[in-house]
Amino acid sequence: MNKTELIKKIKSLSLKNTDNMFLNDFLLTWDKTHDEIMAVFETAEILQLMRKENISPKVFDSGLAVSLFRDNSTRTRFSFSSACNLLGLTVQDLDEGKSQIAHGETVRETSNMVSFLSDVIGIRDDMYLGAGNKYMREVAQSVNQGYQEKVLPQRPTLVNLQCDIDHPTQAMSDALHLINWFKGIKNLKNKKIAMTWAYSPSYGKPLSVPQGIIGLMTRFGMNVKLAYPKGYNLMDKVIKVAENNSKNSNGKFEIVNSMDKAFKDADIVYPKSWAPYSVMEQRTKLLKANDDKGLKNLEKKCLENNKKFVSWECTKELMNTTKNGNALYMHCLPADITGVSCSKGEVQAEVFEKYRIPQYIEAGYKPYIIAAMIFLSKFKNPSEKLIELVNKAKPRI
Repeated sequence: MNKTELIKKIKSLSLKNTDNMFLNDFLLTWDKTHDEIMAVFETAEILQLMRKENISPKVFDSGLAVSLFRDNSTRTRFSFSSACNLLGLTVQDLDEGKSQIAHGETVRETSNMVSFLSDVIGIRDDMYLGAGNKYMREVAQSVNQGYQEKVLPQRPTLVNLQCDIDHPTQAMSDALHLINWFKGIKNLKNKKIAMTWAYSPSYGKPLSVPQGIIGLMTRFGMNVKLAYPKGYNLMDKVIKVAENNSKNSNGKFEIVNSMDKAFKDADIVYPKSWAPYSVMEQRTKLLKANDDKGLKNLEKKCLENNKKFVSWECTKELMNTTKNGNALYMHCLPADITGVSCSKGEVQAEVFEKYRIPQYIEAGYKPYIIAAMIFLSKFKNPSEKLIELVNKAKPRI
């Protein structure tokens, strides 16, 4: 694709209704309008195309991106670093153990102290139910106050890299994968996606991935089936979001307690383990109380309960019941693969290997999704900025 064609493509994008994204954060997908969601997809694809064409999308000459991960991560951590580096920012990890937070430094103070030359703050805080998203909003409010009071020369953008409610960068990456897999967002209409619980020999996995999927895919008129064993329910408020989205998009949203029912004639399957909502509530209380004994007892109890549903596994036989026996298998990774990473897990090795490359491609959209979220928050007229970058055509390497 030459420069003229790329500019023509940018001009054809619907990046006009993004004013509210300017100097704003990305915390939950359902906080954003349809136009804003589409703007992220379109910008991500342009940034990916620019890199492919060896055109630098670097818009920052200097500046920091603060990275705060309160839980382990591979894909999201490196995707955030890659996205920031792509745009010209230097990533600095905020290690709370080496900060003054342990000495009583407030959220407001920490947020401002790390933001003097920072343009972005990425936070992953999914361990405490009812706390992660709340903390992110407190940070956002703090830096906004600092900017308004002229303490900060710029207002850092906050990006949710996973919280207790949603995992927007993951869900958006998954959606962009589906858009490209099915050759356009319009083709997602009426496609059946099965977001199902699956057995895992571990406990305490966040609810935010399945919640992110049902909270986003229901916006596109899809037929979304959420399946889980009794007791493994999600947050009521997210279920309500999915129901409202489905109604507004003329799609379907249904909860079933059978993996078989969810997989039947599905176009896409997303088998993923998560902890019961009630367990996450107990876990949060025990974590806050530093009750190690209580946590061990809860883990033992939960693992025993998981074993009751060891048959909830994505098998070749189950995949054969999907539409034409050829549904797209998806996972946020890492998956618990039977006979590979564990003796019994979420998915058979044969199924995982069949879709390994598509899953890697799926994961590869995340740096561009994050970069797009940042880009749209920094430029009031993103189309003009993209065209400026293409016109300059500065080589990345």
